Amino acid sequence: MADLDDLREGSRFGIGTPVAKQDPFYVKGAENLSWGAKHRLSRIFNPKSGRAVMLAFDHGFIMGPTSGVERIDLNIAPLMQYADCLMCTRGILRTSVSPTLNKPICMRSDAGTSILTKLNDNVIIDIEDAIRLDVSAMAVMVAMGDPDTEATTVANLYRLADQGHKYGIPVMGVTAVGKDMARDSRYFCLASRVCAENGASIVKTYYCEGFANVVACTPVPIVIAGGKKLPERDALELCYKAINDGAAGVDMGRNVFQSECPVAMIQAVSALLHENLSVDEAFSMYNDLRNDATK
Repeated sequence: MADLDDLREGSRFGIGTPVAKQDPFYVKGAENLSWGAKHRLSRIFNPKSGRAVMLAFDHGFIMGPTSGVERIDLNIAPLMQYADCLMCTRGILRTSVSPTLNKPICMRSDAGTSILTKLNDNVIIDIEDAIRLDVSAMAVMVAMGDPDTEATTVANLYRLADQGHKYGIPVMGVTAVGKDMARDSRYFCLASRVCAENGASIVKTYYCEGFANVVACTPVPIVIAGGKKLPERDALELCYKAINDGAAGVDMGRNVFQSECPVAMIQAVSALLHENLSVDEAFSMYNDLRNDATK
């Protein structure tokens, strides 16, 4: 019960002073979302830079223990502190991510097939599990252009978006690229826009020539996938080009955890995004950190 012995009547009402205005919410396309959704997005996207370094290690849900994610506790755990957001499955979250780490989670929220069969024939998880795990976003694959799975994966997205809006949890649409799909701006414009049109609050897609068009036609933040392993300087240049063309962040996996020095690499990527380092500056930082680690 409140202490009533020194209860003082309020007197500082600021009569005549206009109500303080709040700044517009800084995440693209999120102004009309609920407070809870905005709060979750503000955990993912740094409020100062407006950008996000997401560390993706959800590969095992279709690939198993592929190179770099054989042991999450040994290979990935040392990197987590340097990321703005972690992208993983609920199984790895429960078993291998400390609840005291206090990092936002973008949880892989669809599953169904592996690399042994046909990809993307997936279903979505129960929204209650995302709530129990206090995730900041849910990720679902969208296979635009695949005649067998396009309709199903788009349906997965809008159903998860319906549930996410109900509970204030943003959904990230992840554009899949099959072997018969061209990795060009025309395709990624279509795929990214379809994700946003169906309720995605974030889109994860690939960088390509003409990427500025993809960003311009998509009314929500775009983060780029790192894709296959590149030499470290090339991966940093990929990040730089994407950010320069309007991407709001990167969601990198193999280009970090398969690096010669993963801890140095994720710090260089973070500095490039949040401190506006050039490619040369970021690569120099990577080399300095790598050399320090080997002393």
